[in-house]
Amino acid sequence: MPVVSQAVGLLVADRPATADTIVAAPSPLQPIDLTDDARVAEVLDLAVRVGEVVLASGTGVIDTTTQVRFIAATYGLSRCNIDVTYDAIRIWADRGPLLPPASTMRIVHYRSLDFTRLAAVDRLTRRIRNEVVPPEDARAALDAITSAPHPYHRWTATFGWSLLAAAIAALLGGGIVVAAVSFGTTLAIDRVNRVLNRYGLPFFFQHMVGGAIAATPAVVLATLAGPLGIEVDPALIIAAGITVLLSGLQLVGAVQDGITGAPITSTARMLEVMMMTGGIIAGIALALRIGWLLDATVPPILVTPSNDIIDLPVQIVAGAVAALAFALACYAEKRALAAAAGSGAAGTICYLLVQQIGFGPVLSSGVAASVIGMAGGLMARRALTPPLVVAVAGITPLLPGLKLYRGLYAVLNDELVLGANQLLLAFGVGCALAAGVTLGEWFDRTVRRPRILRRFGSLRRPIVRRIRPSRRRRPPPIQ
Repeated sequence: MPVVSQAVGLLVADRPATADTIVAAPSPLQPIDLTDDARVAEVLDLAVRVGEVVLASGTGVIDTTTQVRFIAATYGLSRCNIDVTYDAIRIWADRGPLLPPASTMRIVHYRSLDFTRLAAVDRLTRRIRNEVVPPEDARAALDAITSAPHPYHRWTATFGWSLLAAAIAALLGGGIVVAAVSFGTTLAIDRVNRVLNRYGLPFFFQHMVGGAIAATPAVVLATLAGPLGIEVDPALIIAAGITVLLSGLQLVGAVQDGITGAPITSTARMLEVMMMTGGIIAGIALALRIGWLLDATVPPILVTPSNDIIDLPVQIVAGAVAALAFALACYAEKRALAAAAGSGAAGTICYLLVQQIGFGPVLSSGVAASVIGMAGGLMARRALTPPLVVAVAGITPLLPGLKLYRGLYAVLNDELVLGANQLLLAFGVGCALAAGVTLGEWFDRTVRRPRILRRFGSLRRPIVRRIRPSRRRRPPPIQ
């Protein structure tokens, strides 16, 4: 419908997609001199530095390899072998039988959820391909991108994380009190971990401290709820805190690498996710044990929040706000915030409707994530935003924070079978979310592929055309 199409275009910035604008290599294209070692080294360094930004942001190995190969082939290095692992990028360029191969390596020392930097690198890649930017100018532009400050103040990101926790609490069925406490608890977690990060405390212990901070207000509220006559479910505060701490982990990249044929990097990322999750659980367990020793009331699992279709409007708004808040906390561009909110709302609708039909949480999460990966990828294209931004933000409201707390609570109460069941269910939901996003993005890239790319391929060797000087016309003979 034209009206709907115009509304979506205004919402997410009506611009052509990256994949729709980048076609085959421009012609004529003048590649670098392969005999010039300095120029070849400059191009290889540019390619691996672009890959470093993409990999550090959580992009999978296949997409990172494609990005690195894309840059190298633009400047004439079309025959390259690229090896991307968890924290390193290696590239070897074949320069023909008469020249030795050139190679370089880049170590990824950091993990950063800066979606503005990721989008800027994506635009730089498009500009390099379309305009054939000289390597030195491209390196200068990349230096400006990587050294630029965050687009928002640090307190804005803290507000985003806190708003995410409040939205998750509302999505799970908590009231205003639970949402307000979740907001303040997450604000404290972010500021404390910010200070601990300055002292170089390992991330495992930072997540452990975050888990303890998330559980402490819940214990206090559960203890005071009875005397004050407040009817709340303090367990939702812990669930919201767990969801916020889980949202920054590279779960999507870990499962995507395992599915697409990069088992080493997938294992490393999955081990990191499991270790950080273990730190969260350890921090919560420590806070609950201290509460028991002090004769405080530990937040029990009361009643499973209903996913009734009557609560659909509230839950849709909460899912959209949660996805938007996560994108804001990760410094996403303003044009990407609307796309992230739409993705979160679509995922929440799909999840609740599939559950209403009668399917379990794992299958419902997988179906919702597939819709997020496909529809969110299209919206991200319209907003000139990498699909990873919208996909990760869209699945954030569906992360199994409450299931993790149920499993932990059951284990601490010697209900090992129930606890193991809930923890395995949480693991299954997480894998289903990541696998669904991968399937949705594959479907998006395959079905929506422009015709010119179907004809020529997404990447081909640069074409060099030599223009012969035209022959001058001889003057007609004088009669």
